[in-house]
Amino acid sequence: MADTRTCDQCGTVFVPRREHARFCCVRCRAAWNRGHTGDPAAEASALSWSMAAMTETIERLPAVRAWDQTRAFAAIGEAVWQVTLVDATLVRHHLDTYDAVMAGHAPAQRRLIEQTLAGLRFVRNHISPEARLAEFIQPGRPGICRGRVTNWTWKPVPGPVLASLVPRERSWELTRHRAYQAHLAGDTIGETFGRTAAFLNLAAAGALSATVAGAHGAR
Repeated sequence: MADTRTCDQCGTVFVPRREHARFCCVRCRAAWNRGHTGDPAAEASALSWSMAAMTETIERLPAVRAWDQTRAFAAIGEAVWQVTLVDATLVRHHLDTYDAVMAGHAPAQRRLIEQTLAGLRFVRNHISPEARLAEFIQPGRPGICRGRVTNWTWKPVPGPVLASLVPRERSWELTRHRAYQAHLAGDTIGETFGRTAAFLNLAAAGALSATVAGAHGAR
């Protein structure tokens, strides 16, 4: 049986095509946005704060030394949470801008970004408790603990056990796992967060510009 949701705008029951879908169609999403416009300054401030927290977390990673694995895993885990939080916020509240920025990339690069973000969502869903992050990370050759954690790599991992999920949620999680295996496993921590941060910064800048323009237009 397919997973279904109720449209936040019109109440129609629909089958979501995206993980964060709340509306049955573009028209309902636009109508909802018109009727629920909050304080643009507050929205811009919240997004700016989230971006600053994400950027600071990622920029700290090169300074974390590999010998301190407890701190290293905590720093990587925090970066995973920050990136997926910003991504979800942009998709939920600034989808038009998000999609426009994504469409501005070449198809191969667009797929790489989308799949990398999906892979990080897979990691996020499976790192509670935090200690499990070690199952995803290859620190380096056995016995070697020097260097930076940005040079560590993601390990291939087996498929998750999903018996408790409804069919569509199971399908999404399997899709995230495939994205992880194809576009994170074997890549370095630095490569992964570098490409996702670059995209999210562009999308957030576009969203902030649109929010400010909307606020001026409403005056």
